Amino acid sequence: MSFFEQLKQSCAQDWQAYTQHEFVRQLGAGTLPAESFRHYLKQDYLFLIQFTRAWALAVYKSDNFADMRYGQAGINALLDLEIGLHIDYCRQWGISEEQLQQENEASACVAYTRFVLDRGLSGDLAELHAALAPCMMGYAEIGTWLMQQPFTQLEGNPYRNWIEMYAGQAFQDAINVEKELLERLCADLPDTWLNRVKKTFGTATRMEIAFWDMGLQRLM
Repeated sequence: MSFFEQLKQSCAQDWQAYTQHEFVRQLGAGTLPAESFRHYLKQDYLFLIQFTRAWALAVYKSDNFADMRYGQAGINALLDLEIGLHIDYCRQWGISEEQLQQENEASACVAYTRFVLDRGLSGDLAELHAALAPCMMGYAEIGTWLMQQPFTQLEGNPYRNWIEMYAGQAFQDAINVEKELLERLCADLPDTWLNRVKKTFGTATRMEIAFWDMGLQRLM
């Protein structure tokens, strides 16, 4: 069993609640209220800003050149590509870049991102990646899962691009690299630290559930 599967099993109920959340199901069916999705998109922009700060810690926490370069690549991808694509996607939903910059962070966004930063500051590189993993690997699993569900309707679905992006091969390939890194980082850790890593992964997973709740209910 891969270490990622062990992580999922350590919080199996929460992992299912996250990856099969009602927000996700409504995305697949195309029935999610547009205002809920817009609220999610605005908060996700703020999430990405903090996520980039966390990736910067991956460089600081690395003790070899290869891991530093991997951390740098993550920062570059976020700053030079992903955030820009997110801004463009938000424009398609009637949300300007100025609106994104003026948006206040919802409580769920603050709690989640500051938790990841805290784990990155206080733990090692393995724990930082365990805190980052539910977002990255969860979205890949969600995309694949939605493409397999009988309730998913792609034709005429306003969220089709979102689903297909995370189900797409490019995103899946990137996540496989992250899984391999996490496997290597955790290979020789003592059981006491592995338990800490699993606890961090489980908490971040619960934060993802709260993020979906925030989007679905338009909470601040």
